[in-house]
Order: sequence, then C-alpha cells, then structure tokens
Amino acid sequence: MRIGFIGASGLMGHGMAKNLRARGHELHLTVHRNRERVADLLAAGAVEAESFEALGGACEIVFVCVTGSPEVEAAVAGLLARPREGLVIVDSSTSEPASTAALRARCAALGVTLVDAPLARSAADAERGTLNVMVGAEPADFPRLEPVLRCFAENLFHVGGPGAGHTVKLLYNFIAQAICTATAEAFGVGARAGVDLRQLVALGTVGAINSGLLQAMSRTLDGDVAALPFALDNARKDIRYYTHLGEAQALATPVGDAVHQALSLASALGHGARFVPSLVEAQEQLARTTIIPR
Repeated sequence: MRIGFIGASGLMGHGMAKNLRARGHELHLTVHRNRERVADLLAAGAVEAESFEALGGACEIVFVCVTGSPEVEAAVAGLLARPREGLVIVDSSTSEPASTAALRARCAALGVTLVDAPLARSAADAERGTLNVMVGAEPADFPRLEPVLRCFAENLFHVGGPGAGHTVKLLYNFIAQAICTATAEAFGVGARAGVDLRQLVALGTVGAINSGLLQAMSRTLDGDVAALPFALDNARKDIRYYTHLGEAQALATPVGDAVHQALSLASALGHGARFVPSLVEAQEQLARTTIIPR
C-alpha cells in the first residue's frame, strides 16, 4: 500500500516506519528538522513529502505518531486540506479522547476515516516490530488495517469502537506511572530511613509487586536512569490527559492527581526532559540524600 507517515523521526515512529518499508509498503514521510533520524528510511526508498497536505492527497493510509493532541490536530488539519478519496488516518500518538472525537467528526464530514491505534512497549520494540497496539475502530475498518499494523506489532488488540484505543492507553499509562512514581517515592523514604534499598528490590522481585517497571526503576540503584526511555514530561502530559478523562466522566481521580503532581514536581526540579526513572533523582533532592551512585 502507499502509506504516509508523520513522526518518523520520533523514538517510536522511526521503528514503525522502518518496518512498514521493510515489508514492502511504499512509504511517504514528512521530514522533521532532524533529518539524521530519517536518513536510513530515505536510503531504503522512502519518499519525502513536502507537506501534510501532500501526504493526505497521495496516500491510502497515513500514520500520525507525535507528542500529543495539539500536534495531532495540526497534522490532521493539513491532511484534510485535499484528502484522497477513502483516506484512513491512524493516530498512534497518546491523545485526548475528546480531541480524537472532534477530529473524527471533521474527518467523517470529508469521507476520511480516523482510527486511534496508540502504542505500548519501547522504542527498541518499535525497531524490532514487536510493539503492543490497542486499536479503536469500527468492526468493518479493523480487518483492512490489521495486516498493516502487524508490520510493527507483536500483540494487536481491537479494544473497541472509535476512541476506545486512546481511552485504554490513558488507563494503561496511568497504572504504569503510578507504579513508577510509587517506587521512586519508596526509594526516597527508604533512603532517608537508612534501609538497604537493594533488599527492598530483592523482596519485591520474588513478591506480588514484581514487574518490568519495578525492575526498570530499580536499575537507578546501579546508576542507570535510562532503563525506561520515556520522557518524564511526556508522562506528565499523559497523566494530565488521564485526569481530564476522569473529569469528563464526572469522576474523581485522587491517585491520578497525586501521580500528576509528583511528575510535575520532578519536572519543576529540572528533570522534565529526562526519562521517567529520573523521578528517583527528584526524590534525592527532596530527601536530601543519595540514592543513585555517581
């Protein structure tokens, strides 16, 4: 198929685009100012598009994998300038469901289908083609997209109708960030109390709290603050989207609010551009103690 891609220079987008091209699809992409990140894609035969509008007019499917809803809204506005008949836009960003719904209505008015298909796992999985993908789409639309999504997905979940993918992704990210935030806070309190945090991790590893996230956060004890390569400010944005979702359901999100405040505090302390494990660095500052060996 002729597939367009917006966000191929990103951590997740690069691997997705690479696997789409490797499996024989004709790939068209817009180039961010960081051309180095897409040089290999262009060398492999990807075609550079001059604008979002050009992608929308030329491609059957266009993937959008960017930071959040403002960037998605800008991309979709360009794609809808003169869209090809039957165009399908797949938003693989972590976006706000309310924004997605508004964009879906704008697309439908022009005969364009908008599908939400956000991602889980890491940039390394994107490169390997082993992402987890949760799809919100009409039952009639999913079979057409499934073989394309499987180019970069090991596990593919049709989680419901339009909008369900972004909703499930926010729930998933909230649970994940709650675990990371709780682990960092426990490390701060434990360090201040003078206990051996490695023993806490050893106990957790053979207990009910063990998880990949606990293990990633525990690597800070060895000086590794990059074991979970996801920007702290992006996590903060995602949890803000989650609390907005709760508010839209007229529900309180006290744990979500606390997680958002912890991420906001870490960002205010200077760690926003770093990865999520830098929550532990923020706890060092708050507890006035050393947790991460340097």
